[in-house]
Amino acid sequence: MSIATQPLALPCGPLTLVRDYAELTKLRVTTLVVMTAWCSYYFGAIRAGVSSLSWGLFHTLLGVGLVAGGTAALNEVMESDVDRHMRRTAGRPLPTGRMSTHRALVSGVAMALGGALYLSLALNPLTGLLSVATAVVYLGAYTPLKKIHPICTFVGAFPGAMPGVLGWTAARGRLEWGALAMFAIVFFWQFPHFFSIAWLYREDYAAGKIRMLPVVEVDGRSTARQIIFYSVALIPVTLVPTFLGMAGTFYAGCAVLLGLAMLYFGVRLAHLKAPITAAISKQRARRLLQATVFYLPILFLAMMLNSISS
Repeated sequence: MSIATQPLALPCGPLTLVRDYAELTKLRVTTLVVMTAWCSYYFGAIRAGVSSLSWGLFHTLLGVGLVAGGTAALNEVMESDVDRHMRRTAGRPLPTGRMSTHRALVSGVAMALGGALYLSLALNPLTGLLSVATAVVYLGAYTPLKKIHPICTFVGAFPGAMPGVLGWTAARGRLEWGALAMFAIVFFWQFPHFFSIAWLYREDYAAGKIRMLPVVEVDGRSTARQIIFYSVALIPVTLVPTFLGMAGTFYAGCAVLLGLAMLYFGVRLAHLKAPITAAISKQRARRLLQATVFYLPILFLAMMLNSISS
C-alpha cells in the first residue's frame, strides 16, 4: 500500500480533534486571511472616524475567519481524493479517515454560511454578500480549474485577495479606493507565493493531477517570467497606499525594500541554469516561498505603524 493511501492510526481524543479541525480549516492560511482583514479594517475605520479597536473589529475578524475556515473545509471535501495522492496532504483528516466527509461538509457549510450571515447582521449586508461571492468563486471556479488549466492561479487570486476588501467594507460599508489598494497588494503578492509552492512541490501536484503552471511546463521558464513580472509590478502597487494618504514615507521605503528583497529571491530562481526538479532549484524555490511568507505581515505592520505615527 502506498503512502498516499495508507490510513494513519492515530488516537481519537480532544487534542486530535482540535488538530483535525485546524487542518480542515487550514488554520495558517485562515490566520493570514484574518490578519489581512484586520489591517484593511484598521484603515477603513480611520477613514470612517471610528476606533480601530472596537466591537466592529471583533465582528469582522470572527465573521471573516468563519467564512475563510468554512471555505477551506469545503475545499478539502472537494479535493479529498486529490489530497490522498499527495504526500504533503495525505495526512489530512479526510484522506486518513480520521474525519468523515459528512462531518467536514456540515462543518464547512455551517461556518461559511454562518460567517456570511454574521457579517451581514453584525456589520452590513455588503460585507456578507462579498464574503459569499468570495467563497463561491473559490469553490466554484478556482477549485475545479486546478485540475483543468494553469489559469487556475489567476482565477484563484481574485477570491484570495478579497480579505482586504472585506475588512474595508466591514468598517466603511462601501467600496472605495482604499479597498482596491488592499486588494491589489494581495492579488499581486499571491503569484510569487503560489508559484514558489507549486515549483517546490511540483512532483506532488503532478501526482494529484493539479495543473499548476510549474507542473505542465518542463523547464519552468514561463513560471519564472511570471514570478518576475508580478514581483516587479508589486512594488509600485504597494506604494498606492502612500498616495492615498493611508501611510507615509516610512511605509513607502519599507515597501520598496521588501519588494526588492522578494524580487531578488525571484531573480535567483529564474536565472538558475538547472532543471526544475534539481535540488538547488527546489532550494531556491523554498527561499522565495519563505520570503513571501515574511513579506506580507511585515508590509502590513509597517503600513499600520506608519499610520499610527503620522
